[in-house]
Amino acid sequence: MTQDPLPPDENQIIAERRAKLAALRAQGPAYPNDFRRSHLAADLHAEFDGADNERFERDPVEVAVAGRLMLKRLMGKSSFATVQDGTGRIQFFITNDDAGAPAHEAFRHWDIGDIVAARGTLFKTRTGELSVRCRELRLLAKALRPLPDKFHGLADQEQRYRQRYVDLIVNESTRRTFEIRARAIAGVRRFLLEHRFLEVETPMLHAIPGGASARPFATHHHALDMDMFLRIAPELFLKRLVVGGMERVFEINRNFRNEGISPRHNPEFTMLEFYAAYHDVHWMMDFTEQLLREVARASVGSTRLPYQGATIDLEPPFARLRVVEAIGLHAPDYAAQPLDDAAWLRAELQRLGAPADAQSGLGALQLALFEEVAEARLLQPTFLVDYPAEVSPLARASDADPQVTERFELFMAGRETANGFSELNDPEDQAERFQRQVAAKAAGDEEAMYYDADYIRALEYGMPPTAGCGVGIDRLVMLLADAPNIRDVILFPHMRPQ
Repeated sequence: MTQDPLPPDENQIIAERRAKLAALRAQGPAYPNDFRRSHLAADLHAEFDGADNERFERDPVEVAVAGRLMLKRLMGKSSFATVQDGTGRIQFFITNDDAGAPAHEAFRHWDIGDIVAARGTLFKTRTGELSVRCRELRLLAKALRPLPDKFHGLADQEQRYRQRYVDLIVNESTRRTFEIRARAIAGVRRFLLEHRFLEVETPMLHAIPGGASARPFATHHHALDMDMFLRIAPELFLKRLVVGGMERVFEINRNFRNEGISPRHNPEFTMLEFYAAYHDVHWMMDFTEQLLREVARASVGSTRLPYQGATIDLEPPFARLRVVEAIGLHAPDYAAQPLDDAAWLRAELQRLGAPADAQSGLGALQLALFEEVAEARLLQPTFLVDYPAEVSPLARASDADPQVTERFELFMAGRETANGFSELNDPEDQAERFQRQVAAKAAGDEEAMYYDADYIRALEYGMPPTAGCGVGIDRLVMLLADAPNIRDVILFPHMRPQ
């Protein structure tokens, strides 16, 4: 793929910077790697912002700092520079007396975006800004491309996704989003480990895709001469481990689904899946609530989350509604409609532009209507419960009503964030459901599951009663970081070729 042509003025800037780089090469190593920093900007501000110059004169603080040159001001015999490292910004103060005239003169020719370093002592300027009085000044890496204009920034959203490295340099909000993401994942891991879950890794290349209803990515393994699939979910492997006696397991890793791209969907995404033996769907809902509250506290310090003009509150008990109840509450225009009439539901879905499969039963039709008219209105955390068995091929059927399963989906901010259920551990029932999925695939449903004979064999060894849950990490981080698009929380989202 060829790069887009640069505007003439940017071509000129790059040419000038290449000339500067050539001059540097003539003087010696142009990209040295012999500088070692001793301090980070954020740590210096945290420790010394409250100090004054009397303190620094009494007890000088020697520092070695480095980062990207973001701003410079040339003022005759003295200059100022703002340098950004991975934690924040610190100001350099350069004079002929401290750094020497040759170093100061060289600095004048450095460009915004260059990676620079300095050794010196801390002091406060007349305006009270913590600064480094530079005794030694180094250019560590020449930036050949200019950063975006500081007044307009990297405004084009698509360009921010394509050039995330530039986005991270110039947008503090982007860096904050991915710091939140990192803290959220760490919080998930810490909470589960504290509750005696064992972290595991399962295959990402599958001979048979399974664990969810989705269209897989296909590939071919040449040495084995067999078609393989990028996993759409780790579920069936994780439950094999439960069969093997690993009674509490979890995995945080990538899933891949060959589906559309939207503000809520990316072809590869990060999922948490966890399973606990000797528990059911009701325990799992309670546990998932606890998990999400702790992750919110760990990542943003609060369970009250501002999101796109609303506030999502994770502290109260999450609502629990059946599909028809959710429609009546969140789409009240439908409260008086015959929601138990399959023919009416099918006609209404067609009117809404979402025609249902002719084979869909009443429960699947009700769920389809919910997705059309009510899902986007579930702002506060809500468990949708008692899912139809026909759309839940891996969930345990209810003893009271075999047409529904002990399954929930958690909705927050108008989108599904988690999916959990009492696991189906009856091998004969599971085999029959796989057969129905195979029939659906033969009838043209590309998202229907395959028959996994080895998984059935595993169940035949006996799996204890188990509850499982999957949480979409990307969608959770969208909520925590107040991000409207899933691409905002994925460092390198997939894009169409330029």
